[in-house]
Amino acid sequence: MDFTFTEEQNILRQTVRKFVDQEIMPYIAQWDRDGKFDPNIMNRLAELGLMGVCIPEEYGGAGMDYNSLAIVCEELERGDTAFRTAVSVHTGLNSMTLLQWGNEEQKQKYLVPQAKGEKVGAFGLTEPAAGSDVASLQTTATKEGDHYILSGQKSWISLCDVADHFIVFAYTDKSKKHHGISAFIVERTWEGFSSKGVKGKLGIRAGNTGELFFDQVKVPAVNLLGKEGEGFKIAMSALDNGRFTVAAGAVGQIMACMEASVKYCHERETFGKPIGKHQLVQQMLANMEAGLQMSRLLVYRAGELKNQGKRNTRETSLAKWQACDFANKAADDAVQIHGAYGFSDEYPVERYLRNSKAPVIYEGTREIHTIVQAEYVLGYREDKPLNRMLPAWEQPKQSI
Repeated sequence: MDFTFTEEQNILRQTVRKFVDQEIMPYIAQWDRDGKFDPNIMNRLAELGLMGVCIPEEYGGAGMDYNSLAIVCEELERGDTAFRTAVSVHTGLNSMTLLQWGNEEQKQKYLVPQAKGEKVGAFGLTEPAAGSDVASLQTTATKEGDHYILSGQKSWISLCDVADHFIVFAYTDKSKKHHGISAFIVERTWEGFSSKGVKGKLGIRAGNTGELFFDQVKVPAVNLLGKEGEGFKIAMSALDNGRFTVAAGAVGQIMACMEASVKYCHERETFGKPIGKHQLVQQMLANMEAGLQMSRLLVYRAGELKNQGKRNTRETSLAKWQACDFANKAADDAVQIHGAYGFSDEYPVERYLRNSKAPVIYEGTREIHTIVQAEYVLGYREDKPLNRMLPAWEQPKQSI
C-alpha cells in the first residue's frame, strides 16, 4: 500500500490549506464567540469544487478518490470542526448516500446540484430518545396514495437551518423493528417542515446544529430512498462514510493542536529556557505526533479499502474511534502546554478542546466503537455485502 500523494492531491491540500488560512483562521475566534455559522463559507467551498470531491464527474462532482476527501476534511478541521462537519454531513452522509442508494431520477434532481454546491444536503437520523439505539426512533411515515405522511422530530442535526435537502429516517412498519425503518428525501420548502438551531453548545459553536420538525409533511412516494424497510441498512452504510470523514477531521485537529503548541513552545520560557526544552512538555508533543501518524494511517487504510470498493465498516470504525480519542487527548495536552493561557480564548487551544469532545460522541460513541471492535475480535460480528450489486461509484479506483 503506497501512501505517496499524487500531484493532484498535493495541489488539493495546498488549495484547502490556503483557503483555511485566508478565509477561516482570521475570523473563527469571533464566529465561535458569537455562535455564528457563516453560510458564505459553503459558497466558497462550492466555488473551489470541494462540495463533491469524491462524487463522479457525471453527477457534478470532482471525481477524486476517498483519500482526497480525507485530505479536505483534515485541512478544514485544522481551521475549525464546524466546517469539516459541514462537508461531512453534506458529502459523507447525504451525497454519498444518494449516490449509493438513489435511483437515476433522484440523483439528477438532488445529487447533481449538491455535488456542484448549488444546494446543501443534511442527514436526519438522531432523535431526542434515539441516538446509538437507532431502532428507538419515533418518527413515522404512513403511506397514503402516492405520498407518505411524515411526522416526528430529529435532534442534533448539523446544517439544520442551512440545508435544502434532508435524508430522513422514519418507521413505515414499527412491528418489524429496525427492518421497518425507511429513508426519505425531504425538501425544506415542504409544508409542515420546520427547523430550529440550538445555542449553548460546549463546542462547535461556529456550526449550525439543531432540531427538525415534521408536522404531517407530505412526502411524494418517489422520494422514498431505496425500498421500504431498507432504511436501517442505508443509515449504516451512510455512517461508514460519515465516520470516515469524522476520523479524517480528527487528524486535522491533531495537526492544529501540534502547530499551536509548537509555536507556543518557541515563544514561552520558564526557569530560564523555552518550555519546549522541558521533557514533560516534549512527552506531550511526542504523544501528539504518535497520535497523528497512527490516526492518519488508520484513516488512509480505510480510504484505500473504499477506493477498492471493499466493505470497510471494521476499519472505519477503528479509525473513527482512535483518531477522535487521539484528537481529544491532543487538545487536552495543548491546553496544558499553554498553561493559564490555554484557559483563555486568546489562544485557539481552548476551542480545540471544546470542539474535540463532540466527535467522540457523534456517529458512534467511543463505547459503541469499542463494542464493535470487540465483536469483530470475538467473531460475533462479520461484514456481509449489502443485498445489492456494488454501485459503479464503489468500483475500484486508482490507488494513491
